[in-house]
Amino acid sequence: MERVGQIGIAIGTLGAILLLMGLFPGVTGLDPTPGIGVIQLVVVLSGFTLFIMGALIYVKYTFYAYDEANLTQLIGTRLAMTGVLLAGLFSLADAFGFGSHGVEFSIENFLGPLQIIGIVTSYAIACIGVLVYALGGQSLHDDPEDTQIISENEQQMQEDFEQAPNNG
Repeated sequence: MERVGQIGIAIGTLGAILLLMGLFPGVTGLDPTPGIGVIQLVVVLSGFTLFIMGALIYVKYTFYAYDEANLTQLIGTRLAMTGVLLAGLFSLADAFGFGSHGVEFSIENFLGPLQIIGIVTSYAIACIGVLVYALGGQSLHDDPEDTQIISENEQQMQEDFEQAPNNG
């Protein structure tokens, strides 16, 4: 199951790279233009989505590989996806026609201060959702003697952890 966690790291890294390329297009060698465009916002959003998805995959398959998600973790997943959805709505509000500029695009597209606050808040909500998921269950690395009842999934996870070649 560590391999799936590594795939989550790869997806998250790809998302972080796309996010930075969208925020700072000069890094790729493109000439910076005034304002921020729709394509640039879509690249930032797709990078952030991959980043959050990679984080959720990594946490799931690194710490809770054999466990079913409990209610707290389900809430964390939904909170993370809600943050991603809200970030998309805030950033593309003008393109959808309900932003402060409506559907009229000029040469310089404008991202208003309310949209920026909404995007940053949405990113924070998504990150809190990943944290809720990560802290919402019993970890593989917890001591099994501390718990009264160990489920079959947790026993299988502990056996796999003890049999791993790098754990001595």
